[in-house]
Amino acid sequence: MLELLRESLKGCPIVMKGGYPYFVHPLTDGVPMIPPHLLREVAGEIARIAHTDVDKIITVEAMGIPIGSALSLHTGIPLCIVRKRSYGLDGEVCIEQHTGYSRSSLYINGIHRGDRLLVVDDVVSTGGTMISLLTALQKMGADVRDVVVVFKRGEGLSRVESTMGRKIKYLLEVEVVDNTLVEVHTQ
Repeated sequence: MLELLRESLKGCPIVMKGGYPYFVHPLTDGVPMIPPHLLREVAGEIARIAHTDVDKIITVEAMGIPIGSALSLHTGIPLCIVRKRSYGLDGEVCIEQHTGYSRSSLYINGIHRGDRLLVVDDVVSTGGTMISLLTALQKMGADVRDVVVVFKRGEGLSRVESTMGRKIKYLLEVEVVDNTLVEVHTQ
């Protein structure tokens, strides 16, 4: 299980962003390319472990898009993308995103009170983006049935769980050790 994902961890470059050791991986950055077999494996595993009796999958731009798209194709569930720019549509909700190395705004469209949602994303590191998103969805009256990320890194996922009072699922836990990305644990 997850052999392709595990294999993809080997040799991931580590770059420093604002003093933060950031790992570069096909599913977190799209660099150098995203192999379709890796997307298929990840979508299949998310579908296996996630609560999929939902109206919509929701993910955050940018790297949640390929994961959410593959999952949408796998399950037949429509996909909503939280974008980094405003479209000015009726009902658009702006949220502030804070990560370990940036601050920005995100914009939610297409989510309504009572929508049953599955939230997916590539990685939780600091937890800032996920906390902002889940808080906004809660205020909007959406029913978040499940949250699944590909990679857990650092204490951010625990921070999300304690702040939001909910369990977050993940496929692999990874850390940067001696400038190398290593698998720490699977859930």
